[in-house]
Amino acid sequence: MTQPTILIVDDEAGVRELLADALGMSGYTTVQAADGIEALTILHRQTVDLLLIDINMPKMDGFQLLEKHRHDGHQTPAILLSARGDRSDITTGLKLGADDYVTKPYSARELVARIRAVLRRHGEVEPLSEQVLSCGPIRMDVERHTVTINSAPVALPLKEFELLEMFLRNTGRVLTRMQLIDRVWGSDYVGDTKTLDVHVKRLRAKIESDPSQPVYLQTVRGLGYRLDQP
Repeated sequence: MTQPTILIVDDEAGVRELLADALGMSGYTTVQAADGIEALTILHRQTVDLLLIDINMPKMDGFQLLEKHRHDGHQTPAILLSARGDRSDITTGLKLGADDYVTKPYSARELVARIRAVLRRHGEVEPLSEQVLSCGPIRMDVERHTVTINSAPVALPLKEFELLEMFLRNTGRVLTRMQLIDRVWGSDYVGDTKTLDVHVKRLRAKIESDPSQPVYLQTVRGLGYRLDQP
């Protein structure tokens, strides 16, 4: 099945990369543009399934980009992103044809949920998302919100469950501390990474036979963590 393609339009390269990474882990293909003019150039040469547009940009802002795209007769689903939460801005965006308006800060989980909702409304195919995940003796049923280790049920608080889901969906891949914090705690999280480390320690105590010598959930020094499939 072809993965939906999302065009990320934002003048901050760091923001684009974070969004691309989060969307990639959720099954989407992404392309990037630094401003509205570059976005229009991309849209003239390829078709995308959804536009993710920051409002405050140089050369051509998000409102102008959306207005131009709609004026050219295109109905590509679009979500506006902005730190401006004024009702007048939201109204303007919706009048110009935006399908949704997300104010910063937001969590990657919330944004992905909004994207899926918009794509469903437009009849677009969503990426396949496995509901039963496993690694070694670890088995998670996402829909039923259950986890078993060697077939024995294990109770996990919400954050630990979400962390384990992230690891299971990215087995063998190094996930940085910032990626994990953004996906599980949200981009507006203001604490330090010690909270993440504490949750990982608790998770290890439940999934590892010897948490002091982990077989599955490994620390990658200076980067983050990785769930290995022995």
